[in-house]
Amino acid sequence: MPPQRFREQFRQIQRSMPGVPLAMGPDDAGEFLYEKGVVLAREGEEAQIVEDTVRGHFRTLAAGAPDRVRRLGPAGNRSGVVRIQVSDPGEGDAGGDPAVAGALRALAAVEGRAGRRMITRNHVVHIAVNACPGDEPVPVARDARPNPAVAETDGEPGEDAARVLVVDTGLMHDYRSYPPLARTDGDAQVAECDDDGILQQYCGHGTFIAGLVAAVAPHTDITVSGALNDAGAVLEHEFGEKLFDAVEAGGWPDVLSVSAGTSNGRTDGLLGVDAFMRELRERRTLLVACAGNNGSATPFWPAAYADLPGYEDAVLSVGALRADGESGACFSNHGGWVKAYAPGERLTSALTGFETPVPYVYQHSTYDACRYGFDYACTCHHPRHMGMLSEDGASAKPDQVMFEGLAQWSGTSFATPVAAGMVVSHMAACGERDPRAARRRLLEAVDEFVDVRGAHKPALLPPTWRPVRVPAPTARP
Repeated sequence: MPPQRFREQFRQIQRSMPGVPLAMGPDDAGEFLYEKGVVLAREGEEAQIVEDTVRGHFRTLAAGAPDRVRRLGPAGNRSGVVRIQVSDPGEGDAGGDPAVAGALRALAAVEGRAGRRMITRNHVVHIAVNACPGDEPVPVARDARPNPAVAETDGEPGEDAARVLVVDTGLMHDYRSYPPLARTDGDAQVAECDDDGILQQYCGHGTFIAGLVAAVAPHTDITVSGALNDAGAVLEHEFGEKLFDAVEAGGWPDVLSVSAGTSNGRTDGLLGVDAFMRELRERRTLLVACAGNNGSATPFWPAAYADLPGYEDAVLSVGALRADGESGACFSNHGGWVKAYAPGERLTSALTGFETPVPYVYQHSTYDACRYGFDYACTCHHPRHMGMLSEDGASAKPDQVMFEGLAQWSGTSFATPVAAGMVVSHMAACGERDPRAARRRLLEAVDEFVDVRGAHKPALLPPTWRPVRVPAPTARP
């Protein structure tokens, strides 16, 4: 992920999480964000081992440091983890946290003997356009059609319609003005606009996703959980709890669509969602999760659970195809843990402004060329706009646009609901009640494949999706 954009996003997320000091990791490399001065451990005996080991480690380094080691907050949550403070979060800057790194090193030998991980950073889990955006939404003409277009179906959905739960930001207040979402239910988006009436960044993300599911699979019971309403970012220890809350509010769904996650520099998952993932494995629910937009092969969780033993049928990890469908989008994560790709660049779906047009000010400036080195007209540099958070924003006025219903947006965030819609559409067409069996048979029946960075991967292409071919942009004057 290019450092400029990552740092812009860091400032944005930090503002959305007041009172939570954050650091970039590992060591200012810009791979993930985490809570300063705090680690996670499983509650119970392991938490005590972590406390004692870290306290002993710091006792050999600095007087007074062991006294800072203490548990934070109540235990007994369903995620099964506790936060342990290992240093003063106010010390140092955002370029890493030596105390947390030291605590991780102190437990390395103990973990080796135990044969399992016992300690981790408390990562920031974010919607997949957040700390690593594909792009920001782009207005479309008032008479534009959604892409994928809404599939034609006969009659009304029956009581046996598949249930899709989207865990994301909430629904915009006027979402029912978009006919495909008339039957969708869920949480409302919190604080859509700022005090000046400007649409806030990432608002409409959950509505856009729900619109894509409804387009690909109209006969679907869609519910949107606003668990990620705080600018689409939560701490890892909260994420597992929010997932439990979301699935238990209306019962475990057929398909759980999650366009959020984080990398953590490891290949064995997230400690904060371990309890949820083990519960998921025992259910019939299929988790469809985004691969992330870092342009990296580093595992992005929870999507990368698709590559762990025991989760092969329970998780479908989805990368994004470029607008013309010829390969992976420049921003899409990739690697063996990404099991399928779906259209995810320049999709058109519902955003907001159906009742009254809503202004939006761009936060990030586009680049002069693809930031990942691709040579097609990707969203890194087309269409051009100037953003207020960018380094050159101080000398140039950021661009403002108006949204009037539909918008165009890019990211693995949006490839994910397309894939989820294809799974439930397959269920409806084949009379299949098991979403995991539908996933398996859908992938077995795929006759379209794409080469993504040397790997031959299945492409999930909805029949109503139209490739978008964009001419090469002219250089910025």
